[in-house]
Amino acid sequence: MSHTVSPTSTGRTSASDSVFNLGYIRTIPGLLKMAQMVALLVTFLCVHCARGWPNWAAFQYFEVVAVWFLVVLLVFFLMHLCRLQAKMGCINWLLTEFFHYCVGTVLICIASIVAAVKSGGVSALVAASVFGFITTFLMAVSLWTSYSVSCGPHHTGAAV
Repeated sequence: MSHTVSPTSTGRTSASDSVFNLGYIRTIPGLLKMAQMVALLVTFLCVHCARGWPNWAAFQYFEVVAVWFLVVLLVFFLMHLCRLQAKMGCINWLLTEFFHYCVGTVLICIASIVAAVKSGGVSALVAASVFGFITTFLMAVSLWTSYSVSCGPHHTGAAV
């Protein structure tokens, strides 16, 4: 049997054949991930560029948490954008993202509370804690949506 590929009449490839899933950017999970990355980047920059930290250890923790979850969100975003999760079927990506959002929501909330309490009136640190709370809210929304996808009721379409 011969395996020849015939060209299409328009010469274009379909959207499912492209390497990038640009439609993901316009979905709610894609928009949430981009908003989380922007909020975490602003949070990190506010903490990193602040002068006169009243409590160095607390803000180092806040900075590390912000960078860590920013990098992980970027990895998840790129995986969805490049459709890599379909190529690595040995990992349950829905459960992995759910776990990431559980841990991220708790750790960023704790870091934001500590930053708000120990900011000492430094405006950059207050702004960082505000953006940390915004990120916490966005991650909680993503947690809720990933929970409803991975753990929620699944309808089979069978009549009862």
